[in-house]
Amino acid sequence: MRLDDYRTSDDVGDERSQEGGGFGGGVGGIFPLLLGVVASRFGIGGILVLIVGALIFGGNPLALIGGGDNALPRGGAPALTHEGAAHACAVDAASKFSCQVLASTEDTWGRIFQSQGQRYTPAGLIFYSRSGLSGCGAAQSAMGPFYCPNDQRVYLDTSFYDELKSRFGAPGDFAQAYVIAHEVGHHVQNLLGVLPKVTEQQRQVSAKQANALQVRVELQADCFAGVWAAQNRNLLDPGDVEEGLKAAHAIGDDTLQQEAQGRVVPDSFTHGTAAQRIEWLKRGIDSGDPARCDTFAANADA
Repeated sequence: MRLDDYRTSDDVGDERSQEGGGFGGGVGGIFPLLLGVVASRFGIGGILVLIVGALIFGGNPLALIGGGDNALPRGGAPALTHEGAAHACAVDAASKFSCQVLASTEDTWGRIFQSQGQRYTPAGLIFYSRSGLSGCGAAQSAMGPFYCPNDQRVYLDTSFYDELKSRFGAPGDFAQAYVIAHEVGHHVQNLLGVLPKVTEQQRQVSAKQANALQVRVELQADCFAGVWAAQNRNLLDPGDVEEGLKAAHAIGDDTLQQEAQGRVVPDSFTHGTAAQRIEWLKRGIDSGDPARCDTFAANADA
């Protein structure tokens, strides 16, 4: 991606100076925070949800959606200031790139919302290292990047970029940008009222049905990420789209489950198959139209 001259966002905070503080790197240290947990992770297979001091696999994704009565206090989450953002974005190349991608999502969704007579409120971005604190509870690197609707912030440990390359075989700057664009897609869903609506629906159905709803949430965020890319084709290099599609394949639930346990359990999917993630990301890229991202339609391939 050609972001060398792009501005960096002011909606950025930094918890990296608090590395390890208060959490001890383990589950026990975050037990008091676990009345609510993170909203939605980028798609590392629904690997872990921290609830009551335990690791639950393939559980009801209701625990992953915050907002409403489940909101937690922000605790030690940093305030977002121009000076703090400038410092956070200058820490290293990965930080600067992340801040530039966030800025491009602000500009892109700002235009889209304005064209519909609405005002876009940007998401914040909080950097952390290993562990941190979000408005949805504890942030742990093993969760992967995530969006918390309670404080409308994306939480990112940039070491995930290395994991994306080494573990998932999805290198490249566009694959990294896709991470942020997907989480901002959840923010757009929150602004549009999708997340609260799904939360309410998930309270009324079985774990299997709740998982299916969560898949549709994640695929729509993928599609919104594609819309962002389509609106910024002038910033893309040859091969960027292919990087994104490769990343989408690598983080499909079926791909990850097959690699981790040698079998696939569709009822536990929370993000969608590799084919579905590719399809919806590509749909957004091809159309550039968020109206084409209705994964909740009766005939949606989700």
